[in-house]
Amino acid sequence: MIERLLVLYPSGYRAAYGREIADTYREMTAGLSHGARLREGADLAAHALRVRSGLGSADPLGRFLASAAPFALAAAAVIAGIRLTRWCAGVVASPTPVWLSLRTLDGVGALSLLCSLLVCVGAIVALTGRWAAGTAAAVSGLAGTGVLGLSAEWLYEGGGLVPVTAVLTIAVVLACPPDLRPGEGASAAAGAMGGAAWLPVAAVEAGAVDGVSTEYGAWPLLALTVTGIVLALRARSSGLRETGAMLVASPPLAAHALAGAWYDSEPIAVLVLVLPVVTVLAMAVRARRRAR
Repeated sequence: MIERLLVLYPSGYRAAYGREIADTYREMTAGLSHGARLREGADLAAHALRVRSGLGSADPLGRFLASAAPFALAAAAVIAGIRLTRWCAGVVASPTPVWLSLRTLDGVGALSLLCSLLVCVGAIVALTGRWAAGTAAAVSGLAGTGVLGLSAEWLYEGGGLVPVTAVLTIAVVLACPPDLRPGEGASAAAGAMGGAAWLPVAAVEAGAVDGVSTEYGAWPLLALTVTGIVLALRARSSGLRETGAMLVASPPLAAHALAGAWYDSEPIAVLVLVLPVVTVLAMAVRARRRAR
């Protein structure tokens, strides 16, 4: 079995570390059950594919996606939280009793709420220290949301963009190398961004703030943009990594903003372009510094 697994590694990596990997695998699986050996083999195959695709913890792309993963998860949770808040606000405002609203909820609607809840709970669990369990729940919720978006576009704001953003977010979260899971600092920053993006919208949706509209949907995207800038200033860096990570994490929030302003999308389009423009400027500054 180990010989077949080693073929998954690039030839150079296999020549340098193949014997060591094989010996370690045999030592770890000696005396284990067939199921346990299969799990170890699956982990080894995943590592091989990460090495081949440049997504290992030693690769620049792997490290970059690890920095973006907590913010992508938080961004997905913000949108899921807004969906749940709107549903709850509608139920509370309706003269229909809550129990009757729940009883008359159709299957598609119930699945949508369940998927949104999975994303929110999963993100909270992941960002508070249990990354593997939390991301498993959040990815399941995102996958369900994407499938529902394909089969029932009317269900979600943004329609056809929902499956696309779900797939992009899942890819970023799963691409995070297992040995580069977010630390307390990154998790706290992502959690703070998520709270700052969701809470004002939730207050408006719940009717706690009068005279304010969320029809443009730009606030969550603005919160993510500002987070990238603040992180770059704190790190005293060129901002390339920070704004790039926010750009990779932004699809759910960008789709939400564009869907909320489909009739007058120019202000949102300008905001959506802020992250790419800042990233390009950061790249130019970094290139100029290296030239010196």
